[in-house]
Amino acid sequence: MKIVVGMADMRVAHAPDDLLITYALGSCLGIAIYDPVARVGGLLHVMLPTSTLDEDKAKQNPYMFVDTGVHKLFRECYALGGLKERLTVSVAGGACTSTTGNDHFQIGQRNFTMLRRLLWKNGVLLGHHDVGGNQPRTMQLDMDSGQVVLKTGNLATVL
Repeated sequence: MKIVVGMADMRVAHAPDDLLITYALGSCLGIAIYDPVARVGGLLHVMLPTSTLDEDKAKQNPYMFVDTGVHKLFRECYALGGLKERLTVSVAGGACTSTTGNDHFQIGQRNFTMLRRLLWKNGVLLGHHDVGGNQPRTMQLDMDSGQVVLKTGNLATVL
């Protein structure tokens, strides 16, 4: 079953016929984790690097921010039997979406920097990533195989 993960949203799954998918990753990050033994995984679509930007919004929706959303993503996968040492992490997005080429706020880059810092601090290795550039991406996680596929325009790539 196709499960759509919206912006500032997260879903976990463990049924082999589930496909997690998120659309329109511009400066946002899509973060997919998968445990190949337990065959559980999740997909998170975060918008901003840190919840300190708006702590009230972070309480209402922790999936909006890298620092609070990633924590929830891992916890939900652990609850389904995933183990930290087996999880693979794939990331996409973090693009510059400015039409003028001037990326004053550098949200995409800041999102990716915050994610790398958070993973490093918690002893988790970043597996595959496709970040930066200026094209929006669609990201999907196949729960049967753990395969992560990115679509940019008409091009599909396996991470």
